Amino acid sequence: MPSKHYRFRPRYRGIALTSVGVGGTLATIALASLGGAFLPLATGAIGVVLGGGYLLSPSWSLEVVTDDDALEVRSPKKLKFRLPWSEVVKVVSSTSTDTCFVDGGAPERSLLVPGDGAPAPYDLADKAALCADILAHVPADKVETVERLTTKR
Repeated sequence: MPSKHYRFRPRYRGIALTSVGVGGTLATIALASLGGAFLPLATGAIGVVLGGGYLLSPSWSLEVVTDDDALEVRSPKKLKFRLPWSEVVKVVSSTSTDTCFVDGGAPERSLLVPGDGAPAPYDLADKAALCADILAHVPADKVETVERLTTKR
């Protein structure tokens, strides 16, 4: 089976765009009508820098790649980790929220596919297909299904 690619995406695009818009407006007003007053100008610039930095983060070039052998997380230049399906310790899955956690035995070899309500600063393209792909490759005895990941303690 050919490999499938799922790109990381910014989860809080709306907040970042609002930060850029409000910050840019505040900085423009500070320059145009307040004679470049320092506090509103600095505050506006900070909003633009923080929102723009989030949207331009190199994290959004990462992708999850699955094939018949393994799950990989990689950037265009570097492999972050490769987890063969046989080395998956456990998968906790919530099909109702398209969320799953793949435990690779260590935090640097684990992956959270964040669905509704999952605490992650990123999103993934086509989460439902990625979760289904993971569940199709991991043996059923290593999968635990819960209503929501937050109910798992």
